[in-house]
Amino acid sequence: QVQLVESGGALVQPGGSLRLACAGSGSIFSFYTMGWYRQAPGKQRELVATITDGGSTNYADSAKGRFTISRDNAKNTVYLEMNSLKPEDTAVYYCYARNVWSRDEYWGQGTQVTVSS
Repeated sequence: QVQLVESGGALVQPGGSLRLACAGSGSIFSFYTMGWYRQAPGKQRELVATITDGGSTNYADSAKGRFTISRDNAKNTVYLEMNSLKPEDTAVYYCYARNVWSRDEYWGQGTQVTVSS
């Protein structure tokens, strides 16, 4: 059974940095597109960034220049490095994985990021 477990969420001041991690289990994640989505209170879940099995990345406009997604296939882990955080980045951040062959999708439980002074 595929499982995704996020970590790294915290309360941080505006301008600060955080590194989120998502550890996968139950499959070979080198065959997955991985990503991060977020959902703020009262808003729909939105894409933050994705990284393909080949290492190609895609970012939401709000994340470009501030966030970096990366993956370590040996550890079945995907990371999101977030810099210059703003209050509007406050949300629950969810890890996402999609098998490149079956297109089956999986979600983590989420980790809270709060940007506030």
